[in-house]
Amino acid sequence: MDILNKVRSFREEENRLKWEGTFAEYLDIVKERPEVAQTAHSRVYNMIKAAGVKERDGRKMYEFFGEEIFGLEEAIERLVEEYFHPAAKRLDVRKRILLLMGPVSGGKSTIVTMLKRGLEKYSRTDEGAVYAIKGCPMHEDPLHLIPQHLRDDFFAEYGIRIEGSLSPLNTMRLEKEYGGRVEEVMVERIFFSEDKRVGIGTFSPSDPKSQDIADLTGSIDFSTIAEYGSESDPRAYRFDGELNKANRGMMEFQEMLKCDEKFLWHLLSLTQEGNFKAGRFALISADELIVAHTNESEYRSFISNKKNEALHSRIIVMPIPYNLRVSEEERIYAKMIKQSDIAHVHIAPHALRVAAIFSVLTRLKDSKKQGVDLLKKMRLYDGDNVEGFNQVDVEELKKEFPTEGMEGIDPRYVINRISSAIIRKEVPSINALDVLRSLKEGLDQHASISNEDKETYMNYISIARKEYDEIAKKEVQKAFVYSYEESAKSLMNNYLDNVEAYCNKNKLRDPLTGEEMNPDEKLMRSIEEQIGISENAKRSFREEILIRISAFARKGKRFDYNSHERLREAIQKKLFADLKDVVKITTSSKTPDESQLKKINEVIARLIDEHGYNSVSANELLRYVGSLLNR
Repeated sequence: MDILNKVRSFREEENRLKWEGTFAEYLDIVKERPEVAQTAHSRVYNMIKAAGVKERDGRKMYEFFGEEIFGLEEAIERLVEEYFHPAAKRLDVRKRILLLMGPVSGGKSTIVTMLKRGLEKYSRTDEGAVYAIKGCPMHEDPLHLIPQHLRDDFFAEYGIRIEGSLSPLNTMRLEKEYGGRVEEVMVERIFFSEDKRVGIGTFSPSDPKSQDIADLTGSIDFSTIAEYGSESDPRAYRFDGELNKANRGMMEFQEMLKCDEKFLWHLLSLTQEGNFKAGRFALISADELIVAHTNESEYRSFISNKKNEALHSRIIVMPIPYNLRVSEEERIYAKMIKQSDIAHVHIAPHALRVAAIFSVLTRLKDSKKQGVDLLKKMRLYDGDNVEGFNQVDVEELKKEFPTEGMEGIDPRYVINRISSAIIRKEVPSINALDVLRSLKEGLDQHASISNEDKETYMNYISIARKEYDEIAKKEVQKAFVYSYEESAKSLMNNYLDNVEAYCNKNKLRDPLTGEEMNPDEKLMRSIEEQIGISENAKRSFREEILIRISAFARKGKRFDYNSHERLREAIQKKLFADLKDVVKITTSSKTPDESQLKKINEVIARLIDEHGYNSVSANELLRYVGSLLNR
């Protein structure tokens, strides 16, 4: 019954939000809350802004898109700041069609869908409330009732500009139903709904021979001509085209550039003048955001056609490339899996990551910058620290290829291959190797991949495999080291004693013989080399450790195993290197003895409890790492 209660609550809330009154009463609302009279573009911009804006690395992050769009922060910022923001300020940008251009499965449709769903919710808030002339099929702005000669006076009193003329239907209704008394015209609050065709329209091209322009602009209702006597009587016209119904909100043109030319000509006056022609009437005013989406090849073909020049200047193209950050690509796959029927399947840690590494590598372009290979570039884009490079280098790399991300493997292909791996394995668990194997096999079935690209992609799969090898060894390393936690702490304390003596130029005393001795340089270097600390950098690293210990002491805190991330990593690697033989024997023994079995069970338990594996994937990981170490 809980779901029925929620349905009932939603219905009651919608009834509570409903309002209707005279135009005179509506003006009182406008005076108190001028935002109800905002334009369609302004409404979209304010909706996005109301969801919250954060700053990260000097870039604006719009939370409106945060749960669905991943890794496209730059494209989204450009979309909001270069289109929606100036359009909301009534600058000339609002007289342009917004065309999202990018590769398949890159997020274009998701962005449009989010805007539509967002407007539906926003129109139910006080800030996004929309009012229209009651009974108008186009949900016309009530302020159109103000005569043209009084609009300057209205602006002086209310501070609101009125654009557009009263529609033919409402002009007739004003005279016939209200006797010209504007103040008595009934106004109601409306709620945007794509399903109910209120404020949101969608047009999809079909066969040009069968598709009628009436789909956009409405049509004559021949059954009423006898009643009203003329085709030019607005009451004999159905104002039910997508452009009519999208008034006050947004209109989506799916695959706009596939449309027949006659459909696109209607957009010329709609974008520039804010009106369109329908039936035997004067131009009909409409206030709507027109957004379309297409791929790059269709766009190039469109602009090469001289017939389309009039539309070129009325289009603002916003590139929507593929995501180029591995961590964000993982989130895309996780979202797609969550929405599918395979959400119950256990996907081992890093299985999605290796798929993301492969995908991102296919989208990157080789840099001419010295010392930057694709792997380093991938890590820099993902926000990893790469020695010798900083944020300035990252920005330079991004400027090197403005169209980077417009080509490569799409997320749908990866999800298809993950699905294939699950079906083939017929167990409720898959790992990184299953995913890589499926990606490799799928390249032969991908019709659009050339033999040359296939060879390159096979190389990327090999790179992703090598990355996984290192990840897998680290996972097992951590699990084993934790099982030898006392050994790790003892090794760290020994290292810290030697570092303190080295920095203070003191000697150490042997705990058994009491004999004084120099700091153990061999021990310190064997640990520092694990994380790439060079001979020249060892003193500054050791002094940094000592400073950190002093800082902890001043705050009354104890410096422990987890107090310095790089030192902890060095200790783990050193201990794992010392334990390699133990790991080899433990993971590869077909008949482990009691102590080995105990160690295996401890490691598996840690992989399950703290690393996100299940018993199947944990055992598979141990066997795989054992085979790597035995090579």
